[in-house]
Amino acid sequence: MRIALLTEGGYPYAAGEARLWCDRLVRGLPQHEFELYALSRSARQEEHGRVRLPDHVTRVRTAPLWAPADDGRTHSRRERRRFTEAFGELVRGVCAGEGEPFATGLYDLAELARDQGGMYAALRSETAVRTVESACRSRGAARAVQLAQVPDLLEFVDELERALRPLSLDWYEDGDEGLGAVDVCHAAAGGVAALPGLLAKRFFGVPLLVTEYGVQLRSHYLADTDDTRPALRALLAAFHTRLAGEIYARADLLTPGNAHARRWQERCGAPRDRLRTVYPGMEADRFAAVGEEPDCGDPDTLVWVGRVDPAKDLIALLHAFAEVRRAAPRARLRIFATAVAPGAAALGYLADCRSLAAQLFPDEAADARTVGESPVTFEEVGGPEAPTPADAYGAGRIVVLSSVIEGFPITLAEAMFCGRATVSTDVGAVREVIGGTGLVVPPRNPRALADACLALLGEPERAQRLGSAARARALELFTVEQNVTAFQDIYLRLLARGSARPDGEIPFEQPAEARVPGHWTTPTWAAPGSTGGASGITEATA
Repeated sequence: MRIALLTEGGYPYAAGEARLWCDRLVRGLPQHEFELYALSRSARQEEHGRVRLPDHVTRVRTAPLWAPADDGRTHSRRERRRFTEAFGELVRGVCAGEGEPFATGLYDLAELARDQGGMYAALRSETAVRTVESACRSRGAARAVQLAQVPDLLEFVDELERALRPLSLDWYEDGDEGLGAVDVCHAAAGGVAALPGLLAKRFFGVPLLVTEYGVQLRSHYLADTDDTRPALRALLAAFHTRLAGEIYARADLLTPGNAHARRWQERCGAPRDRLRTVYPGMEADRFAAVGEEPDCGDPDTLVWVGRVDPAKDLIALLHAFAEVRRAAPRARLRIFATAVAPGAAALGYLADCRSLAAQLFPDEAADARTVGESPVTFEEVGGPEAPTPADAYGAGRIVVLSSVIEGFPITLAEAMFCGRATVSTDVGAVREVIGGTGLVVPPRNPRALADACLALLGEPERAQRLGSAARARALELFTVEQNVTAFQDIYLRLLARGSARPDGEIPFEQPAEARVPGHWTTPTWAAPGSTGGASGITEATA
């Protein structure tokens, strides 16, 4: 089977999202041929290079979403009129929140790009800006977009050109070199990553599978935080909402990574009969040594592991630990950073956390060099005390997650593989992941977080029982093996079900022997009127 894996800002780039699960999926299915169609987000990502690919990855095609893509193509008067009509339909659907004109405009633009070449110049033209302005001012447009000013329009058109760049790629050939020749298109995310698969389905009838472990639409909502430009935010949100809705409506199957992602997809119109939850696969062997020794680690130590980011709410965790410390003076908190989110804001947040720890515990230095003396330490995974994530989780018996925003909590699942009892805030897919094997408290509630931590610190046997149950649950649901097996089954079902290909052929519709030259007759040893006996065995004669 030939599978096209579609990514945006991810695999096969070494510094990419969804890199690990895509790599595990590809390596876990060596019996299939994989072709990678990757959209890169930045020059830095490309400079980091790519991961080493297995031999059954037969083709890699990439395209940048960050670099100018002006191919010098200009349209004739007739083509400009065709572009204006299609683009007008698309932005009318965006501004009025209507799915049908959006889809019509999207596919008309795709047909134009396929017939006439790239649309870089057209999408950045004055005509495009005026078309967006007209749609914003038209009757039926949402009130928020009606207030868009010229800077908003210019930036929106700029973002729109990048998002629609896959329409102009040369990936849609009819022969053996493009997406028309593959058996299944598997988008490793929704949004722009799935656009090539959407067009392959439109042009060639190739089945489309979309996997979302972090919902792209949700990510766009969280990323657009500039409250000073509400019209621009509304335009971008409306575009990504319409795009997500069209992808969900046309995909043959959607595989959300958890119920939280599934609810997002359903709210955007995804049909329930085309949804199947597939949990992400993780390498359980990395945590076996710690998980099989439930007594290892300091019973008085709380552990936090993750990327330092304001969404993780370490401020609330530090305030909660101050309450814990008053009731349990022997308690310690070890904060292990796997990374710091990019940007000056995240670095400033880490400095604020260190400063707060120094204020809450003025007589004890919050420094990693005084491990064993300070009640709160800031350390890094990869350092001398925790060279691996498993070592970090093994430093204590209880793992804490204090996030206010979370999709699928990877660190929580890793803690479960390590057999650790967990205390978590009720966000994202947390409750679904732990399934009763840990304590859950409301977010932004240091008092509740402290009470839950004290409950487990005061009952070590209970913490051990919860940790054992958590490890059993993780081994059942979150391993690489279950993930790969699920997608193997999905690929075969999509291929067997077939799709509305232009030639009308449906895979496996006829048995293999029907293609053998000659005709089939009743064997001479069969009884008169028999079709080959109870076994149904026949023989061929040329």
